Amino acid sequence: MAADLGELQEHVRAAARDKAPLAIRGGGTKAFYGRATEGTVLDTRDYQGIVDYDPTELVVTARCGTPLAELERVLTAGRQMLAFEPPHFGASTLGGAIATGLSGPRRASAGAARDFALGVRVIDGRGQDLRFGGQVIKNVAGFDVSRLIVGSLGTLGVISEVSLKVLPIPAESATLVREANEADAIALMNKWAGQPLPISATCFFDGTLMVRLAGAAAGIKAAQEVIGGQTLPGDVEFWRGVRDQTHRFFSGVDELWRFSVPSTAPALGLGATLIEWNGAQRWIGGRGSGSELRAAAAKVRGHATLFRSSGPRDSVFTPLTPALARIHRKLKRQFDPDGILNPGRMYADL
Repeated sequence: MAADLGELQEHVRAAARDKAPLAIRGGGTKAFYGRATEGTVLDTRDYQGIVDYDPTELVVTARCGTPLAELERVLTAGRQMLAFEPPHFGASTLGGAIATGLSGPRRASAGAARDFALGVRVIDGRGQDLRFGGQVIKNVAGFDVSRLIVGSLGTLGVISEVSLKVLPIPAESATLVREANEADAIALMNKWAGQPLPISATCFFDGTLMVRLAGAAAGIKAAQEVIGGQTLPGDVEFWRGVRDQTHRFFSGVDELWRFSVPSTAPALGLGATLIEWNGAQRWIGGRGSGSELRAAAAKVRGHATLFRSSGPRDSVFTPLTPALARIHRKLKRQFDPDGILNPGRMYADL
């Protein structure tokens, strides 16, 4: 493990000299995501700690190995939160959350992980310490590389430090439950999304539609009258289960596909399904032909990702068009000329 930035840099420089691949790892909780990669493990967990946090500025800066749970504990004490609700899947680190770029139930109302990235500090494939963005919300200097790094799965650089915009925790919240079939649930979620309702998350599974409201008490009460249904006790645990995939839908699923589609896309009819983000994110459980599932997603102008599987993970993400593939390869060469950082984690030739 590397306890300071210099050690992390030296590990990368040594790997570059030897043309030896590195497998970048924090808590290891998201190792299932993306293609399998080989190489010497570069463990970032010792490089941790909150660098700067002033609740009045709505910005926090922390090192990559900082446990996500610890960061959220500090923010909660200041009545603030990471609004994109990053999944934990266990003892996750901040670096892992940003490298995967995954967002939780609140994404449809608050935005994705990359929308909250103000600045990043990364070690590129040469071992150079690079900074992009900053620690202020209005920052327009240069290209927005910070958001490019989010979700790059460590293929462009070792994320060493991140500055994130944070938001206040809502004053009140409540979850409503009502029965619906899949088609009606999709229609209702889209209908309500177009109205001035304080909806912070939605989830449909097995004939039940869950709607989480967050904001002022008066706004929540008014929304309850529009949406109807019953209030769900202990809803914090329910949404944590959806976020971290401990909900019963995910239990025992041998292969899990994530569909990103227009929110108004009709029911896909591909088997067991859990729907989030007002219909835009759909989880499909069970084994299936990757080409057939991707064709089904493309038919409704979406795409499908093999999120996790106990089998081979050779083709995880939707294949790139030739134009996008060229851009990816150019970026990889610029940031990691020797191809040592998480090689093949996203695509075989990257």
